[in-house]
Amino acid sequence: MDGQTGLPRLLTAAETAAPGDAVDVVAEDLRRRFHATRVSFLLVDLTGKAVARLTTVPDEGERTAERIPMYGSVYEQVIRTQRLHQQATGQGQQVIVPVTNRGDAIGLLELLLPADPGEDVLQAVGEAAHLLSYIVIVNGRFTDLYTWGKRSRPPTLAAEIQYQLLPPSLSCEAAQFTLCGHLEPSEDLSGDTFDYSLDRDTLHVSVTDPMGHDIDAALAATVLVSALRGARRAGAGLADQAHLADHALGVHGHGHATGQLLRIHLRTGRAQLVNAGHPWPLRLRGGTAETLTCEVDHPFGLAEFRPRPYRVQDLDLRPGDRLLMLTDGMLERHGEKVDLPALLEATRGLHPRETALELTSAVREAADGRLDDDATCMCLDWHGPQETQRHVSSGADTRQASAARPEQQP
Repeated sequence: MDGQTGLPRLLTAAETAAPGDAVDVVAEDLRRRFHATRVSFLLVDLTGKAVARLTTVPDEGERTAERIPMYGSVYEQVIRTQRLHQQATGQGQQVIVPVTNRGDAIGLLELLLPADPGEDVLQAVGEAAHLLSYIVIVNGRFTDLYTWGKRSRPPTLAAEIQYQLLPPSLSCEAAQFTLCGHLEPSEDLSGDTFDYSLDRDTLHVSVTDPMGHDIDAALAATVLVSALRGARRAGAGLADQAHLADHALGVHGHGHATGQLLRIHLRTGRAQLVNAGHPWPLRLRGGTAETLTCEVDHPFGLAEFRPRPYRVQDLDLRPGDRLLMLTDGMLERHGEKVDLPALLEATRGLHPRETALELTSAVREAADGRLDDDATCMCLDWHGPQETQRHVSSGADTRQASAARPEQQP
């Protein structure tokens, strides 16, 4: 049975299975159709530096997750390049395919096949992997299995709150832009968050950093992000979003927070921002990184001391630009040891997903793995309003052709 006729039936089977069993349905279908001796689904964990192989204990039904570091592995290669990998082993043909949706690298589909597969089989496996990305996203609403699989250790209460405030997908790709955020948490979480939303004609982005640590910072972040989301979803403009967040933190007595709000009109390319006491963004243009100075208004939560309304400023953003929004943990303490502009220039050919991970990892390494403050950034590539269709590979190297052939090794 070929991939085209098999996909509708596979989707129906996955929809009728229990949410936690949907991936097993896909695995069993691939085993049967292609006589695979092994089929595995590997989730990329929250750190972006390891994958978790989800398995079921025979006769017990208990889930286990084998954690595999990605650095230097074939799994890292497939995630970074977003290209199918095929390799002959002593047990058969190993095929690894990325499971990705709109730039969000969810995980990997790995098969061990008895013989060298033809192009039609590889195409069918790739289609199954694409379908699997939707299956995981949809069923994630009903089960904790995939959330559990992404975590290398049980979170603290503060960490659980902070993770829930992040967007469901850390990456997003559209015709006009590519966006990804990454958070490296400190030892005592500092409440950093980032968020985005894509309307029909507008991209909304925010980065926020409350004062304090642990549960106090998590509660402040909850009030702040909820106020911003509520105002945004009600159709408020940038200045009103900032005002409502400012008021909410002040009324509920959760201290203050810095933040930066960005709005880009996709049809015109006009970019506007509000800066509430937050570090300036960096812009990479023509291979050169520079700090974008802008007017800085008071942090959120100081409504009673407000000297003026929040100002909405135009941001010079042109097709081909890369924009980096970040928190002070990327610049202060251990972050000051990292030359961020130079590193932004050095990673200019990488997908924003890989660049965000490289930058935050560099700050963590400068702290010998123990951060005093959360290190958070959002990396945005602006392709321009003239783009109307999405033609990307989601791979690490943004200069690669999207139609690149699978990598094969003897």
